Amino acid sequence: MSIFRLGLVRGLIGGLIGWAFGFALVVGVRLALGLTPQWRPMAPGLAAYEPAVVVAGIFFAIGFMLGAGTMTDWLKWARGIPTPFHHGPRIPGTPEWARYFSVDYSHKVIGVQYGVTGIFLLGVGGILAMIFRLQLAQPELNFVAHDVFNTMISAHGMIMIGSILLGVGAMSNYLVPLMIGASDMAFPRLNAFAYWINLPGAVLLITAMFIGGWNTGWTGYPPLSARAPLGVQYFFLGVFFIGLSSILGSLNIIVTTLRMRAPGMTLFRMPIFVWAAFATAIIQLTATQLIGLSFLMVLVQRILGMGFFDPRGPVWFEVDKWVGGGNPLLFQHLFWFYSHPAVYIFVLPGLGIISELLPVFARKPLFGYKWIAMSSMAIALVGFLVWAHHMFVSGMNNYLRVPFMFSTLLVAVPTGVKFFSWLGTLWGGRIEFKTPLLFSLSAISVFLIGGLTGPPLATVTTDLNLTDTYYVVGHFHATMFGGFVFPFFAALYYWYPKATGRMYSERLGQLHFALMTPAFWVMSLGQVYVGMHGMRRRVATYEEALGIGTGQLLITIAGFVIFISVLIMLYNLAVYARRAPKAAANPWRSRGLEWQIPSPVPEVSFATTPFVVGEPYDYGLPGSRYVQMAPLPAMTGGD
Repeated sequence: MSIFRLGLVRGLIGGLIGWAFGFALVVGVRLALGLTPQWRPMAPGLAAYEPAVVVAGIFFAIGFMLGAGTMTDWLKWARGIPTPFHHGPRIPGTPEWARYFSVDYSHKVIGVQYGVTGIFLLGVGGILAMIFRLQLAQPELNFVAHDVFNTMISAHGMIMIGSILLGVGAMSNYLVPLMIGASDMAFPRLNAFAYWINLPGAVLLITAMFIGGWNTGWTGYPPLSARAPLGVQYFFLGVFFIGLSSILGSLNIIVTTLRMRAPGMTLFRMPIFVWAAFATAIIQLTATQLIGLSFLMVLVQRILGMGFFDPRGPVWFEVDKWVGGGNPLLFQHLFWFYSHPAVYIFVLPGLGIISELLPVFARKPLFGYKWIAMSSMAIALVGFLVWAHHMFVSGMNNYLRVPFMFSTLLVAVPTGVKFFSWLGTLWGGRIEFKTPLLFSLSAISVFLIGGLTGPPLATVTTDLNLTDTYYVVGHFHATMFGGFVFPFFAALYYWYPKATGRMYSERLGQLHFALMTPAFWVMSLGQVYVGMHGMRRRVATYEEALGIGTGQLLITIAGFVIFISVLIMLYNLAVYARRAPKAAANPWRSRGLEWQIPSPVPEVSFATTPFVVGEPYDYGLPGSRYVQMAPLPAMTGGD
């Protein structure tokens, strides 16, 4: 089979053509207007052509999407050509593996595409972390140049966030339709588009490191970002396209959950993970526009002189047109109105995974099912009321500090509900310590570190001393790893037999757990320790007099152990997908709807309509039943 039939290859070719067209378009317009091709003739390299490079990046994404074929059906509709939907490969005569490198409308294929791409970006971000951790292993090292270090920490942060968003998309896309008994997502073509728009976004984000980089950190605050190297523009564009994917994907999750549940599955018979994905989608749909808007405003400020965040007002070619109008704090409000709720976009699916797995391996009902379901919705709601705790030292009005301090502390209440539920579920259970459960327990312990280190940052008086130190880095990594990374690995192991039909190596899975869990404890608590002893964020070196060299060395060693453990997981999952014996039909004895059908899941997931006849987590209760696959004459649909 020719590789030029693959959507990925055609997309890259289309993207390069689009990039060249966009660049030539701007340069051509400037020449036609009698201007020089360069925007800043004195700037080096591509930086002299910044508007052309930005427009080229936009056309790269458009060309990529056209070349990959994500809009083929829609363009046919516009010409009056029917495009009937059918299950199976969209390119006849190609091998099964080719589906994963081309546009496909199956939610299962798209879920795998999200997952593999997310793991790839996780690897890229992890490699960057390993490099700059060597720089910080001891005081006053010069392993990498300081400008390269700045680019690496900036890229590490946003690439990791992109990988988490893709991981959330993987779990939501693959699992939600199977868990609610739907044949696919509500909008399969939109689902494919939402995945594929991530790829030009990821390419632009990685490319930004090689066209000058950027020195703003992952937040991109102006006025620094308004004067940063050229790479910051592709950082903005990359995040914009990944954010667009979040918006479109969340719309699909919401409609699918509300409209396509199996007969008998009322809202309070849904699996907890579906509740978590639904709450996450609400945040994504309503908040993601804010980060796209804030980044787009800085992008436009740089190339058109619109001084949204410049107190001097609009500036054209560094010549003041008029004074006043801009405010850098406006950016922070826009940015954090998304970026703190985004924390719950990252962690709610992970917390849903923990709640989903504990009853299976404890063999007893989930404690407080309705409270858990409602706590996800409460977190999604309260998460919109806490953004300004990131701005206690920003210079915003002092009277805003106390309300945001109390709202931030309040968000701990629905989170605490989940912890009590998990403890109640495990208490007295017949626990089976398989790899998915081990990672769920790790997630609880790590997320607890994040939870306990959070209140000092939520309280104004202590935050004034801890902000922008490595204490924040330790808190944030514990929250992300405990809320997403560990649960994501638990999900990979748990649903691996469902996706592949084969069983992973339990021994390698437990080795992964045994290396990663204590290493992360050391890394996160070590970051908290060095932060409390004066280590600032986003600095390339530090003085020996701080006395934190040993702590930094332990953090670096722990980071490498985590990296090695993830490589062990990848080897386990990749090799055993073909070598391992076939897994049992339901190896975990789960009540979940997805485990009542063959593994791997057939093209048409449900040969007959499933009917929900009981509660989802009544493990250990005699005679209880959740789903019946044969039709029941007396059943009625939906709610």
